[in-house]
Amino acid sequence: MQEFLKKAKQSSIIISTLKSSIKDHILLQMADALVENTNFLIDENKKDLEVAKSLDLSSAMIDRLLLNEKRVNDMADAIRQIASQKDPVGRVLDGWLTKDGLNIQKVSIPIGVIGIIYESRPNVTSDTAALCFKSGNVCVLKGGKEAENSNKAIANILQEVLKTNSLPKEAISLLPDSSREGVAKLIVEDKYVDLIVPRGGEALIKFITKNSTIPVVKHDKGVCHTYIDKEADTKKAFEIIINAKCQRPSACNALETLLVHKELADTFLKPIFEILKDNGTKVFACSESLKYINANLAQEEDFDKEYLENILNIKLVENLDEAIIHIQKHGSGHSEAIISENYSSINYFLDKIDAACVYANASTRFTDGGEFGLGAEVGISTNKLHSRGPMGIEDLTTFKYKIYGDGHIRK
Repeated sequence: MQEFLKKAKQSSIIISTLKSSIKDHILLQMADALVENTNFLIDENKKDLEVAKSLDLSSAMIDRLLLNEKRVNDMADAIRQIASQKDPVGRVLDGWLTKDGLNIQKVSIPIGVIGIIYESRPNVTSDTAALCFKSGNVCVLKGGKEAENSNKAIANILQEVLKTNSLPKEAISLLPDSSREGVAKLIVEDKYVDLIVPRGGEALIKFITKNSTIPVVKHDKGVCHTYIDKEADTKKAFEIIINAKCQRPSACNALETLLVHKELADTFLKPIFEILKDNGTKVFACSESLKYINANLAQEEDFDKEYLENILNIKLVENLDEAIIHIQKHGSGHSEAIISENYSSINYFLDKIDAACVYANASTRFTDGGEFGLGAEVGISTNKLHSRGPMGIEDLTTFKYKIYGDGHIRK
């Protein structure tokens, strides 16, 4: 492990000083290489899908795992978008002259070696590798066993592009020991690794946060809510709810709990329940809601669940304040939304809710690096320091002070 990480650390010295034009050229080559190897990637992915089906993984997990021609093209497009971003490295963030005449500049630099631990989605391999490369970082990637063949295939393609350009392949590496023990070893190697980014299940996040000696930026579960205010435009609300829950239920930004103002129980609750049923959604609802709809009774613990499937909780609330209290109790700090035509209510909600992304009259499904114009993201950070929300290339930098003097000595 240490020898592997030592090579990664050494390669970071080379990657951190690459010119922007060179990085962008190589990223475009990586995008083209993925497209050129579409059939190979799909074939390798089929091996993972066969194993997933034999393990009886959920349809949501299989959907997250699947690669097809469109998804490979999407991966390539994400890399191209990352290449088109401004270089986050070498920016002068601030500058001033001291009373002694020293010229101080605060300049953005890469973080160094970043360990990224994730599950299921093979596109995370290419997204995070490209984001790290663009920001001058080296990445050590540990994907889930369920995507082992897909991840290896993607990483090998990207490494071949690096080698073609006379760059160390260790700049984009898969952790050689992908076991739990391997992860446990990785997260204490603070001599070689500068940041750990875990994204995945609650147990994984807790284990890494508790045991890592390296700084961690958590990408925790997405227990996302949407509150339908009594002054909501119901037509907008119907469309937003179906998009947020049903478009891709396996995404971490998908809606998990719908909160409805009690005054809309009769006019809104019944129609949205029928629409959800037509979209194959299984509904759990509070006892008060069951007076209006024929759903399953929601238990208190259900409101803490990230289903990642076409399952939705519904709860009637007395008012906006009760909705906020519920979200602050059960939310994970990911993405929360209000549907309302009342400007004061909207801003009250946006100001009060403590989450990475807060929405007014929009689907939580927009919490995504590509949708935010970042090209892609390492994940959705639920941390408050140093990154929050979609973690793009700027969040993969730190800074140092450059001080220019002319024979200065301190008196």
